[in-house]
Amino acid sequence: MFRTFINAWKITDLRKKLLFTALIILIYRIGSAMPVPFVDIASEGIFGEEAAGTFLTYLSMMTGNAFNYGTLFALSITPYINASIIIQLLAVAIPALQKLSKEGEEGRKKMNKITRYFALGLGFAQSIAYYFFIKSQNMLLTDANGKAFTGFYAVLQAIVVILCYTAGTALVMWLGEQINEKGIGNGISMILFAGIVARMPTTIANLYQYMDRGGAYFVLVPIAAIALVGMIFFIVWMDNGERKIPIQYAKRVVGRKMYGGQNTHMPIKVNMCGVLPVIFASSVLSILPTIAMFAPGEEGGFWNKLTTVWLGQTHPFYGTIYFIFIIFFAYFYAAIQYNPIEMADNLRKNSGSIPGIRPGKPTVSYITNILNRMTLIGALLLSVVAMFPIIYSQIAGLFTEYGMNLAVGGTSIIIMVGVALETEKQLESQMMMRHYKGFLD
Repeated sequence: MFRTFINAWKITDLRKKLLFTALIILIYRIGSAMPVPFVDIASEGIFGEEAAGTFLTYLSMMTGNAFNYGTLFALSITPYINASIIIQLLAVAIPALQKLSKEGEEGRKKMNKITRYFALGLGFAQSIAYYFFIKSQNMLLTDANGKAFTGFYAVLQAIVVILCYTAGTALVMWLGEQINEKGIGNGISMILFAGIVARMPTTIANLYQYMDRGGAYFVLVPIAAIALVGMIFFIVWMDNGERKIPIQYAKRVVGRKMYGGQNTHMPIKVNMCGVLPVIFASSVLSILPTIAMFAPGEEGGFWNKLTTVWLGQTHPFYGTIYFIFIIFFAYFYAAIQYNPIEMADNLRKNSGSIPGIRPGKPTVSYITNILNRMTLIGALLLSVVAMFPIIYSQIAGLFTEYGMNLAVGGTSIIIMVGVALETEKQLESQMMMRHYKGFLD
């Protein structure tokens, strides 16, 4: 990977793209530290260790700790991710959106435009929820007498804060699009990657704090550190795994030339969906706690327990639903990206076939079965990484009084390693385009 970046740096065009991407990430990190008017959050943030393993720590992880300090990019890219999930789900159910998604490049642009507008709407709604949340935590500026603003000034305060967070959501979307257009690509994932990496020092510091408590932590913390490093190698191995379907092309004569006759293969990756099932599952599970910011419910009631206890990231109920959602979104995304009928039809048009499988419906059934099996294997492997920190936190709770919060570790590592591998592949493909040997080379 480092060799790929070094080689890319030697190419002038790619060096400019790398520098531009770094500049965008720097702007994002500055925005993540930029305070919002009328918001007064202390240096320790909105919540501390008592919120470990809850929905709040998930949002803080996804935003690079900006959510905990109420900065301009406190909502980060989460509204856009949620909007993308909802639009893709609606594209399956609504014929008009389904038609747009099949209209090629022009349809894709219209779908992206709809997604952006919907993301702004979600960002506005989440900004309102976030405003009431920090207001309930007494994190807003007060008048000279130390009392909350009332009347016109209270309305002005609410409008400014909500619009600032909504504008921050729009700006983060724009930054991601700039990376896609002028940088190395994969803009939304790069924004997520930057936020998670920025929070890693805090995660490492938390592990050291567990060591200070002594006792069983002297054994649990090293095991957790080794396991997290091992998961990185596991994700890389999983990402490189693939199933090769043999393809044989028939010979055909066109004029005086003969085409075809060669044998090749169709690669299907084990982890064909990348990190998206994990991101989608985490985002969907964040919807109910977001609604709870508007209506927390009665203390000790069903709604309050559901959003604060059962959907806490160390609770077994959360782990079970999380596992089911990862499997569901893996199949959902694979169904959107891969069409066995179209794949079989392309083979037929190019005089290709799978040895031992008749063209037409048998080929479609064969490819469908392979896609289903590979999707299930990839989703289960992703679930192992995503669920391990949650299970480990439960095991640690049996031997210690306070337990260990590693619930966001699996999600963080999957996203970081997945984005790093995708970025490396993009750089390699761009270098290959610039070093393609022509006929005279």
